[in-house]
Amino acid sequence: MTTGRPDGQDAQPRRPHDDAPAAKGAIIQPGRRAVVAGLGVLVPSVAVARVAAPVPAHVHAAAAAHHATHPLHAPSIIGKAAAPKPLVMLDPGHGGKDPGAIGISGTYEKHVAEAAASELQRQLEASGRYRVAMTRADDRFIPLEGRVDIAHTHKAALFISMHADALHDPAVRGASVYTLAARASDRQTAMLAQTENSADRYGGPQVHATSPEVQEILASLVTEETRHGAAHMASSIVTAFRPRVGLLQHPSRHASFVVLKSADIPSVLVEMGFMSNHMDEAALRQAAHRMVVASAMVQAIDRYFATDSMVTHATG
Repeated sequence: MTTGRPDGQDAQPRRPHDDAPAAKGAIIQPGRRAVVAGLGVLVPSVAVARVAAPVPAHVHAAAAAHHATHPLHAPSIIGKAAAPKPLVMLDPGHGGKDPGAIGISGTYEKHVAEAAASELQRQLEASGRYRVAMTRADDRFIPLEGRVDIAHTHKAALFISMHADALHDPAVRGASVYTLAARASDRQTAMLAQTENSADRYGGPQVHATSPEVQEILASLVTEETRHGAAHMASSIVTAFRPRVGLLQHPSRHASFVVLKSADIPSVLVEMGFMSNHMDEAALRQAAHRMVVASAMVQAIDRYFATDSMVTHATG
């Protein structure tokens, strides 16, 4: 029997077995083959007949009631990604063929500076609040401008150069903190800066010391925000030192130190004491005293980064 089509064209005769399952070995039409093959992959053959089983009315009702009382919500986004911890760059002064000041009993400043910086690094990292890097972690010579470059490479938020120099007057003792300025705050500081800025002479002819003209240009590039940050850090160190570490009279000073001339990283130079004074030298040789110095500096660094105006430096 044939069936008619609305367009007047006769359809193909309908065979009696078209709807029957294909016999083993029979050829299945491509479309049907794809459907059957897909079902074979997705579910076991015995389960195919169960897929279309009707869902009881009471199940629909229970699901509707659950959605009415427990509506679905889009997942909420909580907060933002945590900002990276600020990186503090510690710069142990001198090193390698540059011994720095030599104490009355023969102590080298470079060794004291490295030991104190290592202790400060340990305490800062133990706090879990900072990342810490050192311009040198062993006894090597690094030019002054190279130290600043290292700080920039690490995108440091703060630069602290650590020293224990010597003066002509062995009676002078106490810690002090220095920031950058075109003119020295006093004659003693001017001489100290001159000594520090001549450290590159140990680098040989391949290391060219920065001329006074270039130094002046570099100093002019330091932003007002950077100067403000350095002054704030210096004040924080003096405040933290005062009850625990002996201070030089007028401990916050300034001069044209090459190592402090980063345009955008607040930088300070800390004199932990003077190797030319036998009491300062003896104290700095003691690990216990260096721990006290480091602890006070951690407190100062905490105060510095707690200030809202310094937050912009925390992300590098």
